[in-house]
Amino acid sequence: MSARPGLLELLAGAAVLSLMAVGGANAIVPELHRQTVELRHWLTGPEFAALFAIASASPGPNVLVVTLIGWQLGGIPGALVATVGICGPSSMLAYGIGHVWERLRGSPWRRAIQRGLAPVTIGLVLGSGWLLTGAAAQNWHGVLLAGVAAVVYFRAKFNPLWVLAAGAAVGIATSL
Repeated sequence: MSARPGLLELLAGAAVLSLMAVGGANAIVPELHRQTVELRHWLTGPEFAALFAIASASPGPNVLVVTLIGWQLGGIPGALVATVGICGPSSMLAYGIGHVWERLRGSPWRRAIQRGLAPVTIGLVLGSGWLLTGAAAQNWHGVLLAGVAAVVYFRAKFNPLWVLAAGAAVGIATSL
């Protein structure tokens, strides 16, 4: 890992990602991973995957992964700066666009934009899942575990946290 970022660098990085988060924070996971692991080497792949898993298991919005990364990199100030950076710009943009969106209520442009953004969002979220599987599955056991967990998750009628807990238990057991 390289040197930890300064608070302004963390704020700027989170603010840029904030404006890319079409469909929520899960849509930016691949770029967040690329920035923090591959380009800047602030985290390792397994560290990133662990922070994502903690954020996913925690109650609250999925944007918590950015807060946890900020905390990992800069303690409490880092967590606060990362959270403001990821929430601030997109919130201000959403507020402004909300007024325009209401004026376009019956417009064909509005329907076209909504139809166009749906597949983009799905693709971004699927890309996030693919990236996280690769980061967490470092050997054939991990790949198999990720595959089984995905199948169970999509077919199960129970809370997905049980799948996460079972996967963690199997992962611990196979690493002993």
